[in-house]
Amino acid sequence: MEGVIALYIVMLAAFTGYEVIARVPVILHTPLMSGSNFVHGIVLVGAMVALGRADTFAEQVIGFIGVVLGAGNAVGGYVVTERMLEMFKSSGQKKKEPA
Repeated sequence: MEGVIALYIVMLAAFTGYEVIARVPVILHTPLMSGSNFVHGIVLVGAMVALGRADTFAEQVIGFIGVVLGAGNAVGGYVVTERMLEMFKSSGQKKKEPA
C-alpha cells in the first residue's frame, strides 16, 4: 500500500505544480525560476539521501537518476540566472570583464 500512496503524492504534487506554474505570467517565469534555485538544492539533497538509503539495485538506479537530474536542474537554474543578470548590465560593463 505504501507504493500506491507514494504514487498518489507524486501525481498530486505534479498536478499542483503544473497548476501553479500555469497561472504565472510569462514575464515572471525567468525571475521565478532563478529565485527558486534553493529548492533545486533541497531536491538534490533529498535525492542523495534516497540514494544513500537504497537497498536494491532498482532503488540505486532510481536514486542515481534522481541525483543526476537534480544536479542538472540546480546547475541549469544558476546558468539561467547568470544569463538573466547579464541582460541587465550596461554595454560598458560587459566589455570590461575578461572573457
